[in-house]
Amino acid sequence: MKHLFIIIFFFLVQTTFGQSKGQIGIFNHSEDIGGPKNAGSSEYDSKGQEYTLTGSGYNIWFERDEFHYLYNEIEGDFIITANFAFIGEGNNPHRKVGLMIRESTDDNAAHISATLHDDGLTVLQWRELKGAFMRDPEDEIFTPKHHYSILQLERVGNEFIMRAAHWGEPLQRVGSHRMDVMHGKVLAGLFISSHDAEAIEQAKVWNVRIDRPVGGDYNPGREGYLGCRLETMNVFDGKRKVIYEKPDRFEAPNWMPDGKKLLFNMDGSLYKIPVDGGDLEKLNTGFADRNNNDHGISFNGKLLAISHHREGLNGGGSTVYVLPLEGGTPRMVTEETPSYWHGWAPNNKEVVYVAQRDGKSVYNIYKNSIEGGKEVALTDVQPGEHVDGCEYSPDGKYIYYNGSKSGTMQIWRMRPDGTGKEQLTFDEYNDWFPHISPDGKWMVYISFPHDIPVNGHPSYKRVTLKLMPVAGGPARVIAYMYGGQGTINVPSWSPDSKHISFVSNSGR
Repeated sequence: MKHLFIIIFFFLVQTTFGQSKGQIGIFNHSEDIGGPKNAGSSEYDSKGQEYTLTGSGYNIWFERDEFHYLYNEIEGDFIITANFAFIGEGNNPHRKVGLMIRESTDDNAAHISATLHDDGLTVLQWRELKGAFMRDPEDEIFTPKHHYSILQLERVGNEFIMRAAHWGEPLQRVGSHRMDVMHGKVLAGLFISSHDAEAIEQAKVWNVRIDRPVGGDYNPGREGYLGCRLETMNVFDGKRKVIYEKPDRFEAPNWMPDGKKLLFNMDGSLYKIPVDGGDLEKLNTGFADRNNNDHGISFNGKLLAISHHREGLNGGGSTVYVLPLEGGTPRMVTEETPSYWHGWAPNNKEVVYVAQRDGKSVYNIYKNSIEGGKEVALTDVQPGEHVDGCEYSPDGKYIYYNGSKSGTMQIWRMRPDGTGKEQLTFDEYNDWFPHISPDGKWMVYISFPHDIPVNGHPSYKRVTLKLMPVAGGPARVIAYMYGGQGTINVPSWSPDSKHISFVSNSGR
């Protein structure tokens, strides 16, 4: 409900083939290692933000390697995550693809890799020293019928951690290993090897992200210290696209009613951008120039609600206003502060918001007419509890929200008069900001790890986005990222109920 963040890596364009030291997506180097008989290549589709790796090589094993490598030079701690899929039937069940962190491009260099084999073997493997034989642990994962599709490799000093997941499931820790020779600058990226000197194999790789953890001196008020990516995603296949990024903070996208643009807040103002990226267009919000990340569009697509931090009464604070979606002078809805907008009623005449009142430290959910008047409290939160993220279903039958009454932050719903409160999620995570698709069938929300304060939704945490049927059923993970405050605070579904938009973060 309030703040910021940003990232470090730059998604440049053009489709690129073959051996290269030019930009290929987010990578700077594409190279065959070990002189395989058949040359490999890297191709990047800028429209789909997807890589195609082509490679050969006898293997990545024993005391030397042959494979194709797409990589960057990176220093310090980082996390690289990607989705993988082999193309075609393959010539050898041990053809392999994955993530590799390497000491150098020498064919016998020390390295560690998160490796997916065609026969389902998924394992962390390494060469401890230059010229040494390869090693792997005994607790290998073997899933012959259902490949893992998501791999992650993290560097924390000299410790390297591998995680993996099937689509829709949380990442699971596969293993870790300390590599004392891997210090300072290393090579990190994607690899493919055919496990057959005569063969050439291919794989698709997508949702490739390199995240830089924030150090212990992190200060959320320090300008430019974090970076942000504005992303869109198909919730049914999980494919993500970065459409805008900046080494500074911005937050909380709404999808515009025409489906062609997104609206988000940055530096106290609101901006529009085409859903495929392009030039920013500042929205006229009149005097409201201290807008936070609580804003959204009425069901009829005509009005915009904002939360602007005004000066004045009781020292000022966040205040809910409405204005025409095309821009104009805001009209005040809430005289008392602080008030943070979160949802429109389907009648386009009322809003729901979270607010503190009567000097109490707790937040409650209120509703009011956009013409102002006496607000109605819908919750009566006790000390130590918290509610947030209130939003109407499109049919107007329920208000969805997150609350900590059960001891952890979970998703709830209630009737528009505040009765019939019902808990919907029951897990060990802290779940926030439920958003219902325009067709009323799906709910997306953000899950924070269990070790954060129950009533907090801080920035820069290892979070997931989840998709759950409104009619009931298990939730599935649709995105893994660093994020939190400002990622998905407001309704961000596309009009066709197939896509969402959100903000992910990374250190610099």
